[in-house]
Order: sequence, then structure tokens, then C-alpha cells
Amino acid sequence: MTEYPNFSAMLARLLDHRGVGVPEPADHAGVTAAEIRGVLAGETPGEGLLRRLATALGLHAADLFILAGREVPDDLAPLDAAATPWTAYTVMDAVHLPAAGRSELLRFIRALPQEKRRSPFVPKESEPVADGPGGSLVRMFWYRNLSRSGLAHAMAVVTPSYLSAATYTMIGEGYAELTPRLVTDFATLLGIEARELAAVTGVLLPKPPGPPAPEAVDAAAVLWELRRLSAPQAEQVAELAKSMRGDSPVEYRINAPGW
Repeated sequence: MTEYPNFSAMLARLLDHRGVGVPEPADHAGVTAAEIRGVLAGETPGEGLLRRLATALGLHAADLFILAGREVPDDLAPLDAAATPWTAYTVMDAVHLPAAGRSELLRFIRALPQEKRRSPFVPKESEPVADGPGGSLVRMFWYRNLSRSGLAHAMAVVTPSYLSAATYTMIGEGYAELTPRLVTDFATLLGIEARELAAVTGVLLPKPPGPPAPEAVDAAAVLWELRRLSAPQAEQVAELAKSMRGDSPVEYRINAPGW
């Protein structure tokens, strides 16, 4: 199994993959090169530095907190864990829509008003995960309001990975291997470039993967945008996505992109 690098090694690997030195991300993040070098040397980054680094690196701040092994602040977490049951179904319907339908669905989600947080976010399923790449990636999906069964269903429809919920649990616990195929497919659903996620996790890809299908890209965008919705809003979106499929069969096609 691949050894998971600590955060300093992960950051160094990512910068090396991008071919940039310390000054460039420091300039973009509004921090000094000395602070970046400190992180690369093993210093624990504070919350403010992690937020600025996320901006500089073009990553979601919530994902960077998870990669750093830190608790995700409430303002970066999904609004409502009760929205979880609707998340996977919306993504699975969205990936079957034509391009115009996917755009319409995204516009509808983004136009919904932002409701106030009523309680701290606690993922619906938060079984222990290992300190490693598999555990971090599974937590990223928790913070996209996907349960382990929701992750299994969404991955099977959006990507070529067709695995059980139990297998994703084992990946999170470090008992199942995080393969290059899985890294590529996780990257698709997370909306992260596959080679970047490979650099972050330390998993070597045998060859550069091709770009994800447009419907998979839009599915990842829908998954991310759903995070800010309350459960009633998420249910409304799920009903809309289902209705937009019209007379399509209820069954979901496995590995829909490219069909």
C-alpha cells in the first residue's frame, strides 16, 4: 500500500508536480516565503494560513483542512447533514441530463437563498478513518454530504469504479488499496485534476489520464454546490433533477459518462 505523506510532504509533492517554488504560492496567499518553508519543514499550519494556502493553491479550503488532519471549521462545512439522503440521488440524476439540463440545474441550485446554519455540522456517517490518503479522501466526501452508500452509488454512475459501500469503508480505514484507477475516479467526483490528487496522495499514475467527460465534470460541480443547502432545499433540488429526466427509466445507468 502507498505510504501517506504528512502535510509538509504532501505540499512539497504538489508544488513539485506544478513546477513552482516557494515564493509563488507565498505571493498568492499573502504570506511570507518563510511561513511556507516552515510548513515544508514540518511546522503545523494555523487556520488562517490554511485558508490562505487554499486560495493560493486553487483548492477548496475544506479539503485542505482535511489533508492537514485538522477539524473543518463550521463555515467551511456543509450547511445541513440532514441533506445527505438527497445528495447522491441528485448527482446520479444530474449526470444523465443533457448539457443544457445540467446547466439549468446548476443555475437553480446557485440561485437558492443561503439559509442560516442551525447547528454544527456532523457527518451522517463518521466511522473512524485511518491517517492516510484513503481516510482523507473518504472524509472529503463526508464533507460533500455523501454517506458511504451514497459514495458507492455516485461513483458507480459517474465513474468506472463500481464498488460496494463496505469497500469504501475499508479504503477509509486503510485496509483496501487506493489504486491509480480509484485516485483518478475519486478526482473526477471531487472535481480535482487527477494528477494533482495523485501528487497529494502519493499514488503514482502509470500514465496521464484523459479528461473526465463533461457530464462527470458537471456532476462534481453539482455535488459541491449542494453543500450549502438545507435539507428542504436539497429535497427540492432532488425532485427537480428527477423531473428533468422526464420519462427516462428510473434505473440508473452504471458508469454513465461516455455512453
